Amino acid sequence: MFFMNAGCVQIQVVAGSWKALRGIYGKILILYLAVVLFCIHGFSQDQFSKKYTSVQSQLIGIADEHVIRTQYPGLKFQFDSVATPSKNRVWIVAAVNVIGYGSSLIILNNAWYKNYPRSPFHTFDDSKEWLQVDKLGHAWTSYNTGRVSAAMWRWAGWPEEKSAVVGGLSGAAYLTIIEFLDAHSSKWGWSWSDMAANLFGASLFMSQELAWHEQRFQLKFSFHRKSYNDPELEHRVDDLFGESWEERMLKDYNAQTYWISANLKSFFKKSNLPAWLSVSFGYGADGMFGGFENKWTEGASIDRTDIPRRRQFYFAPDIDLTKIKSSSKLIRSALFLLNSFKFPMPTVEYTSGGKWRFYPVYF
Repeated sequence: MFFMNAGCVQIQVVAGSWKALRGIYGKILILYLAVVLFCIHGFSQDQFSKKYTSVQSQLIGIADEHVIRTQYPGLKFQFDSVATPSKNRVWIVAAVNVIGYGSSLIILNNAWYKNYPRSPFHTFDDSKEWLQVDKLGHAWTSYNTGRVSAAMWRWAGWPEEKSAVVGGLSGAAYLTIIEFLDAHSSKWGWSWSDMAANLFGASLFMSQELAWHEQRFQLKFSFHRKSYNDPELEHRVDDLFGESWEERMLKDYNAQTYWISANLKSFFKKSNLPAWLSVSFGYGADGMFGGFENKWTEGASIDRTDIPRRRQFYFAPDIDLTKIKSSSKLIRSALFLLNSFKFPMPTVEYTSGGKWRFYPVYF
């Protein structure tokens, strides 16, 4: 995304990105690295391993893990606890976390912060901004960051419960550190409503994983690039949300929809329902050309309060891609990641004010 051309241009972009990580960015990255190292040190050794080593060795001699879980359900937690983490995989996951986080700082700096001066720590009440669509974005990011992080730690050999806790907390920590960046930007500030959304997303993941060992309710996202068909509005959204498809997906709250998707089979285990079938409820908004109101200054003051700011609610079936069986690890991994996004399906929309609309396919 940042390497636009070859040669010296690449070098200039890398140098500029490196400068973006200095100062507060560098301190935050060091703090994040310290947290990852603490987790590795604190969770790599399992307190139950000595107690149940003999039990595991006997059981593995007669059956595979699936048979053990079926015939000896009472030993589920013990079996998980004696799993030996792979040191190489643990360090790979740690490196992916640190590199991924550092890269995201560069992306966020270019997309959000670089055009605004730094400022001392301050708060900002944005609880009524963007009709709360941005708050759902915080919850979705925290939830899915935790979900992916937990899966990586599970791959490294950590027990299910600990992977869920560390993954969920890392999702909340990631968004909390981003909040510190907002708190030091003159454009934004520390938002308690953002923090509430961050904690909600992380808690939704961890509570389900610990209680049910599966995600019966999942937070998903969908986006479509929106055309505004008005030169004044197009100029406004280019300036406000960016011109590229990637920037619009990140910033254009008029074109985002956030969903909570419930897997039906997980609630009705003995039914003949397909394992992948889900129902989803979505929320979005439209007509927003400013955080709180449709007024802005561009040489002269512009008032577009004639455009109503409307909440939109959606109902649609959905597909839980993690329930689609495949013998390929690559395909299963791809489906797991893609499950963060709502599958395009027929959808009913209700817009505040009493307007209904049906889409044969909506994304």
